[in-house]
Amino acid sequence: MPSAISIAVIGGGASAVCLIDALAQRETGPGSLTVFEPSPHLWRGRAYQSDTATLRVNATPDDMSVRHGDPRHFERWLITRDRVLGLPEGVAGLDHQAGARFAPRTEYGEYLEQTAHAALAKLRLRGWRVDLVSEAVTAANQAAGRVMLRTGAGRVRAFDYAVLCVGGDSPKDVYGLRGAPGFLADPYPIVQKLQEVAPDQHVAVIGSGLTSVDIIISLAARGHRGRISLLSRRGILPGVRQRPVHFELKHVTPVRMQQLSRRQTSMRVQDLTELIGAEFDEAGADLREVVSEVTGAYREAPVERLRRQMAAVDSPDLGLRILQRAVPDTGPDIWPLLSERDRVELLRTHYRTIMSLCCPMPPSSAGELLRLADDGQLAIYSGLQQVSPRSDGGFTIETAEDGDFPVDVVINAVNASEGKIPTSAAPLVNSLVANRLAARHPHGGLYIARTTSRLTVDGRPEPRCYALGNIAAGTLFFTFGIPSLVDRSQDIVRAIHAHAERFQTLRTEHVLQHA
Repeated sequence: MPSAISIAVIGGGASAVCLIDALAQRETGPGSLTVFEPSPHLWRGRAYQSDTATLRVNATPDDMSVRHGDPRHFERWLITRDRVLGLPEGVAGLDHQAGARFAPRTEYGEYLEQTAHAALAKLRLRGWRVDLVSEAVTAANQAAGRVMLRTGAGRVRAFDYAVLCVGGDSPKDVYGLRGAPGFLADPYPIVQKLQEVAPDQHVAVIGSGLTSVDIIISLAARGHRGRISLLSRRGILPGVRQRPVHFELKHVTPVRMQQLSRRQTSMRVQDLTELIGAEFDEAGADLREVVSEVTGAYREAPVERLRRQMAAVDSPDLGLRILQRAVPDTGPDIWPLLSERDRVELLRTHYRTIMSLCCPMPPSSAGELLRLADDGQLAIYSGLQQVSPRSDGGFTIETAEDGDFPVDVVINAVNASEGKIPTSAAPLVNSLVANRLAARHPHGGLYIARTTSRLTVDGRPEPRCYALGNIAAGTLFFTFGIPSLVDRSQDIVRAIHAHAERFQTLRTEHVLQHA
């Protein structure tokens, strides 16, 4: 990469770590890197902040590595950590039912911190200047071919390139309960927030995703004795991760999908179905079972679906495993090729279910939920309609099928806003849009160029501005898993490198022509 270029990274969570590691692994000349992160969770982000060890990542170490082309990077770090601390190797986070390790999120946060520190040290050794700024970026514009960033403190700095790594948002307050006694608007850090819950209180957990599972598992680990009600509109829990099995995609591969997306501008759902069918046939997997899993989720009681999926943890059929590999690996290449009508229909009818299957919980977590349900302590409800504070304390829950009932505490675990833009990043995004450096996507987040992750306005990519993570979900469909962040980071570093080289070449030619 040409010397003296300057890069701003807006946000300092997991996506920023993936990007910085990609930058450090590329042999480049000196430059400058500035990371803006106002929160106290630098490198960890909200998801991996210091918290109780009962919270685990939901993927095995090979899917949590931030190092491109090195799936064992995180696994080696875990082994080294075990040895340094004198712990039995591979025991912490081991899920005996899956025969795999699901590390505590706090440990993964340590891994992110140490990886970031190592990457920054490597850049410094190559002559890079590194600045960490604990301020939020609130506005952006472009002047004289540079990106001008303004922080909340009013300072303005100029950069050659800027990458939005703003992460996800806290849970959405759907029922307007913020400020009501007994309402926990954001459950993290769980070790701190659950101290507000008495052991015998009836707790309602609103939402049915991985955050809800975190809360329930943590309540049980604290010895909670009161009832727990898990409530949502649809009642779709995360799927249960099956025992890892080694296999390779043969048809729906990242390379093939990238080649296909370069050759054509559209794809019919029928063509995609045929391609997926070929993948399943090659693996001897049952496509009908996966289709039934996706389309039949709402017809099955949540506990029975959970029990059935637990029974299939050791299933030799590769169907779900293919889905869990293909969606994050190739979804960003296939999704933009589908027609808008097909995208809208898939988002409306199957998005929640597909995400529940592609972001499954560890079997040990599913087993604990089943134990609590079988003991009568946990009840799972769908059809949630309203949650209202009571004048005498507590809340009233209104459901479509199970009537109304009172609870003492409500813990919010609703998915963040569908807009894919964190509340804290709204001023910056509004500024980017107003200055025509970005455009909002109708399915959430911002328009980006598929191959480079450049912000895009009216089909025109902006070569100096990029977006990484959930803010790009409208364009790419699946953007928040670590493998996806790693792949997109490579695209961004490659695109910055290519543009910087081109720009320097043109500048040199201009100087020579006028010499």
